[in-house]
Amino acid sequence: MKTFQDLIADSLKSVDEVFPWDLQELMASPSRPLLLDIREPYEFEALHIEGSMNVPRGILELACDYGYDETKPDLVLARDKDVVVICRSGHRSVLAAYTMQLMGFQSAKSLKTGVKGWNDYELPLKDSRGQLVDIDEADAVLAPHVSLEQMPPSH
Repeated sequence: MKTFQDLIADSLKSVDEVFPWDLQELMASPSRPLLLDIREPYEFEALHIEGSMNVPRGILELACDYGYDETKPDLVLARDKDVVVICRSGHRSVLAAYTMQLMGFQSAKSLKTGVKGWNDYELPLKDSRGQLVDIDEADAVLAPHVSLEQMPPSH
């Protein structure tokens, strides 16, 4: 049986990662990548990188293809473009970028350290109203909230 971390390690054999400071440079270049945030809508609304598209991980495959209610034409047409996939910590985005590669996306990369790393590097995040989110407030939102029941049993 593979764990979540095993799946990520396997996917990283094919998926390149981009650090927040590298993404900041790419965003300022003429060939700006498509920013694809695959977090859940409530996560995206709380804070996100400006200019990113939100497609939750659960509907990613449908959004990447024509013929579905969830189809995102801008995403479907990005198969030959640079796409940087974003999540909270840089784990779900690795799995999503790997899936996108399987679906024919030539340059799907993952934001290493995710939105958390972006915030740690003190880069701007916006909320659903387009307002800047305070770095400390973002830290609180992005902190893990794992309960005791979610922890592995101790032996």
